[in-house]
Amino acid sequence: MNNLELKQLTEELIDTFLIAGKVSKDFSAKGLKITIKPDKSPVTDGDLEVDKILREKILNLTPNIPIISEETVDFKVENKNKIFWLVDPIDGTRQYIKNEDEYTLNAALIINLKPTIGLIYAPKKDRLFFSYGKNLAFEISNGNTKILNCKKVNTNEIIALTNSDKMSEKVLQINKEHNSTLLTKMASSLKFCVLAAGEADIYAAEARAFEWDIAAGHAILLHSGGSVTTHDGEDIIYGKKNYKNLSLIAKRSSNLIL
Repeated sequence: MNNLELKQLTEELIDTFLIAGKVSKDFSAKGLKITIKPDKSPVTDGDLEVDKILREKILNLTPNIPIISEETVDFKVENKNKIFWLVDPIDGTRQYIKNEDEYTLNAALIINLKPTIGLIYAPKKDRLFFSYGKNLAFEISNGNTKILNCKKVNTNEIIALTNSDKMSEKVLQINKEHNSTLLTKMASSLKFCVLAAGEADIYAAEARAFEWDIAAGHAILLHSGGSVTTHDGEDIIYGKKNYKNLSLIAKRSSNLIL
């Protein structure tokens, strides 16, 4: 696909994300029905409805590209495709259940095992992020669209993000090496988006979760001028066996002071 095709495809999905986000809030308002999946994680009727909305639209737009979604994935089937969608209808389901505001809707188009399109919507924050190429990353909020370029907003702190109260020695060391001065806990793929918006500086994590949790955020941060690598500085590719993530370091810039 060329840049124009990627742009058109991404923009075709924006309204669907807005609709699905409203649906997620409507389900929450009337009371979520919660089921426990075989891996002991929760899923709600809101997750499943958002998944249906996103997949139907994506299938309509790209009927020949496989869709790998958290809620419909078959781990017994090996993905041998070089082009596919990764969908996480609601990342941060536990936050969603608690009626908190950091859950996100996510979709990424993977081409040649690399994230090429990314869309992330945080409905309760009214922030929608999307990208489809280098220097082509944007945020829509309060009806306004702005370019994402990782330009630092906070000039007084090096802000490190974490998904947990318990960080490994390796993650603590990475944060120390980057001279982080403030630690902020944040759920979901929203972490990648606030890095792209320049509102935080670094997010390091051990191997955890799945590819659909990070792919859209990876695309958005990369296209904004940031980086996502393993702890060893290697590129992260997609379509791995069982879709398991490697360790990662997501950074706003190589020089976090600027």
